[in-house]
This record gives sequence, structure tokens and C-alpha cells, in this order.
Amino acid sequence: MKILSAEFVKSATGIDDCPEWAMPEFAFIGRSNVGKSSLLNLLAARKDLAKVSATPGATQLLNHFVINRKWVMVDLPGYGFSKTPKSVREGFQEAVSGYLTGRENLRCVFVLIDSRLTPQAIDLRFCGWLADAAIPFVLVFTKTDKLKAGRVKENSELFLQALTEVCEGQPRCFFTSSKSKSGREDVLGFIDQAVRASS
Repeated sequence: MKILSAEFVKSATGIDDCPEWAMPEFAFIGRSNVGKSSLLNLLAARKDLAKVSATPGATQLLNHFVINRKWVMVDLPGYGFSKTPKSVREGFQEAVSGYLTGRENLRCVFVLIDSRLTPQAIDLRFCGWLADAAIPFVLVFTKTDKLKAGRVKENSELFLQALTEVCEGQPRCFFTSSKSKSGREDVLGFIDQAVRASS
């Protein structure tokens, strides 16, 4: 897929505040500091489309980016950012769960996993919640340039093994690096197929 245009449209506070359109949406979410903004910028071939911050939990709204005027990337607040007040975190969780369970044109959720880490309980719980809610999702293992290929493979296999405890089946997996740009075409190819199937 060739990216011809990428445009920020709106930051929504919840599902009722989201733009009214029929374009297929693809949501991106993960634990704080997993490299979500960097991945969005990589996919859009833009360095400054999504805000990259050194402060975990920088994304606090549902940010909509229209790509090629045909489909939408939705940047969701990360989970697990301890420096944000609990009351604010709960508001984010309500907004995210409302969007994920109620947005009719949501086609798939990309759950970002830090490839440098062994399975994290918070990631597994979130994937289990998606599975229980029957929300389609895939996994994106990020920061693969930080480790040798063997370690990335080992950590991803450990995660998939742990995932069998919370949901049935194995989601599709992608391996990405915003530094080396690896995995970009794989993710965009998957989205392209989903967009074509929606039209």
C-alpha cells in the first residue's frame, strides 16, 4: 500500500465524540512506552503525525488520523501509565472500552507488545478482555531492532504460549522496528486487505 496522504482529524473524548463516517478504522493500543506513536509515524511515513513523548501516558484522547482518505488509524490511550492520577486513568479506560465495544466501523485492534520483554500480565489481561468481547485483534511486537532475532523470537513465542491461558486461538503477529522500518509493509498489507474487504 502506498501512503498518499495522512491527516490528523480529531481527538475524541469518547465514542459519542468520534467523527461520523463509515470509513474502516484500525485502533492501536499498548502498554505505555511501547512505541505506539513511533509505529503510527512509521506506517504513515510521517515523522510528526503522532506525538512521540518521553513521558508515558502522553496520549489521553482517541486520536483519529485519516489515511489516503479511505481508512483511519485511531491512536488510543496506553494502559499502565502509573504517573497519571487514578481517576484520570479510569476515565481513559471507560472511553477506550466504550470505543472498542461500540464503534461499528472498527475493523481490527493492533495490540503493541514490547519485544524486549518477557510476557507482561497487563498485556495478557488486555488481550483476554478483547477475546472475551469478541473484538478482532492482532499483535505487533515492537522495537525488534533492540534485540537479536533469536531473542525476539523467544520472547514472542513465550507471549503466545502465555496467551493460550486467556484466549483460544493464536492471533496474527507482526514484528516491527521504527528505526529499521521493518514490518511496515506487512502491517500495511494486512490493513489494505481489510480495507478492500470492507468496500
